[in-house]
Amino acid sequence: MIQWIRSKSFGCPALALAAICGPLALAGATGAHLGLEDMMNADYSKAAAVHAVMEKYVKAGLPGVAVAVHTEKEGWWADAVGFCRTEDKTPMRPDHLHYLQSVTKTFMATAILQLMEKGKLSLDDPISRHLPAWAAGSLHNAADITVRMLLNHTSGVPEYMSRPGYVSRVILHPLELMSERENLRYIENESPIFSPGGRYAYTNTNYLLLALIADAITGDHTAYMKKNIFDPLGMTQTWYGRSFADLDRLPLVDSYWDVLQTGEPANITAMQKANVASMKGDDGIVCTPLDAVKFMHGLMEGKLITDASMELMRTWVKNDKGTPVYGLGLSYFQAGGIEAWGHGGGGIGAGCLLLYIPANKTSLFIGTNLGLLIETPMTKKADPIKFEILAAVLQ
Repeated sequence: MIQWIRSKSFGCPALALAAICGPLALAGATGAHLGLEDMMNADYSKAAAVHAVMEKYVKAGLPGVAVAVHTEKEGWWADAVGFCRTEDKTPMRPDHLHYLQSVTKTFMATAILQLMEKGKLSLDDPISRHLPAWAAGSLHNAADITVRMLLNHTSGVPEYMSRPGYVSRVILHPLELMSERENLRYIENESPIFSPGGRYAYTNTNYLLLALIADAITGDHTAYMKKNIFDPLGMTQTWYGRSFADLDRLPLVDSYWDVLQTGEPANITAMQKANVASMKGDDGIVCTPLDAVKFMHGLMEGKLITDASMELMRTWVKNDKGTPVYGLGLSYFQAGGIEAWGHGGGGIGAGCLLLYIPANKTSLFIGTNLGLLIETPMTKKADPIKFEILAAVLQ
């Protein structure tokens, strides 16, 4: 849905929907779920420092926090602190599934770049060449927008999630699922927010359109992603584009939202599942923290796309302040002299951050089951956790 962190400063935008999840260390998880038990480093040197940060924030009010890491020197490690479900104090474990939210965009971009490498499309193709007629017809200028512009958010396509009709639908019918066609209908009569290629503006609509393009080319882009991204990396605990009923059967964390700003978040799990089940391309993946790290590690190790495609992915566009912010499905982050690539994600009751720090070849996932849709005293307390965990991992 929306990114948790702003690229330049790792800051939390006012409308960011962040998340992070969590008391049991790796020993409490099952090998069948993790799939990496034999590779796990029980002596990870930063384990105590990271765990202490996680405990600090759970004591401050987060329902739960989960972290997974891969470093070149120390291998794989994961931990979880807090509760998967606060009502009955069910501990959060490292093998619980989390919502990747907008991190799905990095997966979607990877699939599009793979299709480019196979000769199925060009990044400079007009999207009208690949979109279904009904989808192209929902835009004022589909012939002027390229695939690349969707990937790096320079298309000028309006945001469907910010339209009053969409917001009303979610609030008044929170458990009703919406299709891609319904979601696009909310911007049918909307003018572009700027001319294609004119500047950068992050919108979920761009990646919804990319999903429709991938469907048109592959027949079923969810099946394509499983075969060409999840399976090659051994991501056995990852699901995408699943129905509400499917999500209900998976070992997902429960979702919480401090909607009344009381410091006692309400359980809005059903609403979270319905919302995620309604989105593809811009959202829709659930997985374990370790599977998320498997993806980032595999992507950066060249197991999914070529070096040339990775260079394209890391061709950063700048925001209105002249700061590099986004490539093709990757955000650019910098703080305290640390450069990182990745993506943040957040939903009504969950969110995460998936990063790669090139200086020491470290992949890091942080997730929580607290929604940060509206800024509250609790979300302000939660925001620094990403800095503190990153500092603990890099110390």
